[in-house]
Amino acid sequence: MARVSTYLNFPRNTEEAFTFYKSVFGGEFSCEITRFGDIPAQEGMPPIAEEDKNLIMHIELTILDCHVLMGTDAPESMGFAVKTGDNIYINLEPDSRDETKRLFDALSDGGEVESPLIDAFWGAYYGSCTDKFGVQWMFNCTAK
Repeated sequence: MARVSTYLNFPRNTEEAFTFYKSVFGGEFSCEITRFGDIPAQEGMPPIAEEDKNLIMHIELTILDCHVLMGTDAPESMGFAVKTGDNIYINLEPDSRDETKRLFDALSDGGEVESPLIDAFWGAYYGSCTDKFGVQWMFNCTAK
């Protein structure tokens, strides 16, 4: 089922932020919390710094019974420079790879591709871009 969510990047305090959001909205985290230490080693990628292994790679919290907040820590050791205002993505989860590619190509036209569409290690067809108006988009298609 297709859905849209909001993806938030934090400078090393995602767990604190999502614990706060959970106290405000109630409910439970909608998936198992994934930490950077859970990422399998990948050829050509440097190892995860010891001080970053317990940081959150992915977390989800459903709010108001229908909207999903997702989040990650964005450590500087991995090249991130989180700045308030550019730490939010609109996350699209289309029903098909074809629709994912169509949306990705349209939204990245005249903008900037941050991560081209790839088959990611977590099992999704994933990519991200900034459109020509400066809005950041993520694509995470789990349809085969």
